[in-house]
Amino acid sequence: MTELLRTPLYDWHIAHGGRMVDFAGWSMPVQYTSIAEEHNATRNAVGVFDISHMGRLQFYVPVPFLDSIVTRRVDDMKATRIRYSLICNEQGGILDDVLIYAGIPQPNAFSMVVNSSNHQKVVDWVKRHEVAWHERHRESTFSFGDVISRGTAMLAVQGPKAIDVIASSVSITDDRLPNDVRRLRYYTCCIAYFGEDQVWLSRTGYTGEDGFELICDAEASERIWTQCIEKATGLGGMAAGLGARDTLRLEAAMPLYGHELSETINPYQAGLGFAVNLEGREFVGREALVRFAADKSQPMRVGLQVDGKRVPRQGCPVLQGDEVVGEVTSGTFSPTFGRPIAMAYVRPSAHAVGTKLAVDIRGTHCAVVVVPLPFYERGKKT
Repeated sequence: MTELLRTPLYDWHIAHGGRMVDFAGWSMPVQYTSIAEEHNATRNAVGVFDISHMGRLQFYVPVPFLDSIVTRRVDDMKATRIRYSLICNEQGGILDDVLIYAGIPQPNAFSMVVNSSNHQKVVDWVKRHEVAWHERHRESTFSFGDVISRGTAMLAVQGPKAIDVIASSVSITDDRLPNDVRRLRYYTCCIAYFGEDQVWLSRTGYTGEDGFELICDAEASERIWTQCIEKATGLGGMAAGLGARDTLRLEAAMPLYGHELSETINPYQAGLGFAVNLEGREFVGREALVRFAADKSQPMRVGLQVDGKRVPRQGCPVLQGDEVVGEVTSGTFSPTFGRPIAMAYVRPSAHAVGTKLAVDIRGTHCAVVVVPLPFYERGKKT
């Protein structure tokens, strides 16, 4: 059996009662207290998450090359900005969804955060296309690798009081941005200091709340993590595990690779057409995506509200009358709303908001209704 990878904070998780699970080959805390408690603490105050398992790649490459392997334009990105994008195969299927950082760590660099389960796949994909680019363009200014992943940690501080945790500890030294953390725009990144430790700071997250993500040296990670936990605790927050991260992202209708996203799902089905720029550029998968953009016959991602207490899980069939019209991709009992919710892919005849359907949960047909996504929006709890 292959030994699980450990983040720099593994010992802290064990010492503080983290229930560890195998997640994409990493030993990760799924919870410390209860998923619901950690979820609600993040929604109402602040949760602190170890996300060091995420892949972190660095690019010193010709901008047209990077632009050619992602679905969203990057050649117009200004330094310190972040852009959500996708990497697709030639058939238009999603290889991964990624965050692209411009001007980090150097003005001429790009960085990319990828899903842990797809880390090596993306690295191999980039290397393969790098070879092809060299053969066509004879460029010699390439430097690409996942050196950031080695020797670093990544933390997420999420929730309405996340700004209070970060603003009390972080100073921005990047002269391209205001030095006041509270003025940092969403989807912006910079070099900053957490006390005396240098970090990459971004105003991003995966919970539906305001928040920040930090990349720091591994040796500084427990020091930074502990300070964040102490400040969060004083504000009614706590450390949170992957269980709460999943329920939070599902309420916010954020897709998860291996559930809502895969190599057999294209961006338009997933409701991610905003992350595809078709005009005026060529990139891998573009021809297929042009066709998918106009295809109204394909299954689409929808939200389902469940009548009752049974929770639909991935793979449960969705029925319209006696006919199977789709399949659940994610489901949970929502701590915010106190009822089960799910996402599914269903046929066009079944994806209009208000459509009444059923989900087969271990042989029992449970009534559901199609509802708008996201289920939860910051500042709105209905």
